[in-house]
Amino acid sequence: MSQEKKISSGFIYFFGSFGGILFGYDIGVMTGALPFLENVWHLQDSATIVGWITSSVMFGAIFGGALAGQLSDKFGRRKMILASSLIFVLGSLLSAISPGNGYIYLISVRIILGLAVGAASALVPAYMSEMAPAKLRGRLSGINQTMIVSGMLISYIIDFLLKDLSDNLAWRLMLGLAAVPAVILYAGVLKLPESPRFLVKNNKLDEARKVLSYIRPAEQIDAELTDINKTATVEKKAYQTSSWGDLFSGKYRYLVIAGVGVAAFQQFQGANAIFYYIPLIVEKATGHAASSSLMWPIIQGIILVVGSLVFLVIADKFNRRTLLTLGGMIMGLSFILPAIINTLAPKTNSMMIVVFLCIYVAFYSFTWAPLTWVLVGEIFPLAIRGRASGLASSFNWIGSFLVGLLFPIMTASMSQEAVFSIFGVICLFGVAFVRICVPETKGHTLEEIETSGTKKNLHVKEQHI
Repeated sequence: MSQEKKISSGFIYFFGSFGGILFGYDIGVMTGALPFLENVWHLQDSATIVGWITSSVMFGAIFGGALAGQLSDKFGRRKMILASSLIFVLGSLLSAISPGNGYIYLISVRIILGLAVGAASALVPAYMSEMAPAKLRGRLSGINQTMIVSGMLISYIIDFLLKDLSDNLAWRLMLGLAAVPAVILYAGVLKLPESPRFLVKNNKLDEARKVLSYIRPAEQIDAELTDINKTATVEKKAYQTSSWGDLFSGKYRYLVIAGVGVAAFQQFQGANAIFYYIPLIVEKATGHAASSSLMWPIIQGIILVVGSLVFLVIADKFNRRTLLTLGGMIMGLSFILPAIINTLAPKTNSMMIVVFLCIYVAFYSFTWAPLTWVLVGEIFPLAIRGRASGLASSFNWIGSFLVGLLFPIMTASMSQEAVFSIFGVICLFGVAFVRICVPETKGHTLEEIETSGTKKNLHVKEQHI
C-alpha cells in the first residue's frame, strides 16, 4: 500500500475547508487592530483612510475570486489553494512591518492580501464540493461557513489577548499572526490530492480513480467516474455555447436577478459594518476607548459560530425563503428600533444599540450568512452556472467593499442610529426582494427551478403586453 493511500477522508475534508479559517481571520482581525492603528497613526478624524484600510482586502477579493476561478481550471484547485496560502503568508508579514503612517503602503498590501481572500472564498467551496459525496455536500457547505466564522472568532480572541501590549506592537502582531494559519494550511494542502473532477476534465482518469479510492467505497468509484465525466462534458459544451449575454436573456434573466440580488443584499444589509467596526461602534455609544471594547467582537464571534451550528441542524427542515424572510425582518427591526426608541426616550442606556446588534448577528448567522451561498449554488441553470456564480460573487464582494469603506464616512457625518436605520430599510427591501423575485429551491431539482424561472419570465412579458 502506498504512502499516499493512507490519506484519510477526514484529513482531506479538514484541510480542504481550512482555507475558511484564513478567510475568516483576515476578515475579522482588523476589528481589533483598527483602534490601535487609529491611535498610532492619528486617524481619528480620517474616516476615508480608515475606510480604505479596512475595505482594501475586500477590494482585492473582488478580483481574487474571478482570477482564482479561471486559474484553477487551468492549474488545478490544489495548486491554487497552495498559491493563495503563500500570498496569505506574504501579505500578513508585509502588513505587520508597515512603515510609520504608511497607510498607502498598508492599503496596497491589503489589496494583495485580498486577492488571496477572494481566491479562498472561491476555491475552498469548489474543492470541497468536488471531493465530498453527494449526500454530504450540504453539510460540508455548512462546515465551510463554520470554518469562516471560527476564523473570525480566533482573530477576535487574538486581538483581545494582545490588547495590553503597546499600541504600535499590538496591531502589528494582530496582522502578522495571520501568517500562522496560512503556514498550517500550506503544510496540510501539500499532502492533499487534486480534485477528481479536475483530473477527469484533464483526462487523468487513473489519477482520478486513485483519489476517489481514498474517499469512496470501491463499489462506488466506477459509477462516480462515469457521472463526473458526463457532467464535465455537458458543462464544457454549455460553457462553449453560452455567453455573458445569455445571463440576461428572457430564459434565464429571472433566476440570474434572483441569485445575484440575494448575494448583493447579503452585504448591503450592513453585517460587515458590525464585524469590522464593533469596537468603534461601542466607543461612539459609550465614550470608552475602542481598544478597551475588544470583548464585544468575541461575543459577536461566539454568536456567529453558534448560529452556523444551528444552521447545520435546521438547513434542510425549513424553506429557504422562509428563513431569509424571518432573518431579514428581525435584522431590519434590530437596526431600526434603536433609532425609534432613542427618539421617543433619549435617555435610554447607550448600550441598547449594541444589544440590538447582537440580535441582528444572531439571526444573520443562521439565515442570510449561510443561505445566500446555498441558494446561489442551487438556483443557476447548468448552461450559465459558472458565469452567473462568478457575477454573484463579484456583487457580494463589491457590497462588502462599499460597506467597509462607507460606514466610517457615514458615521462621521450622522448618528449611528441613523446609519443603522438605513441598513435596516435595506434589510426590509431584501425581504421584499425575496418574496417577489426569489423562487423556492429547497426540495426542487435544477430542472424544476429552471422551469419556474422560464414561466416567471413569460408571466412578466405577458403583463407588459
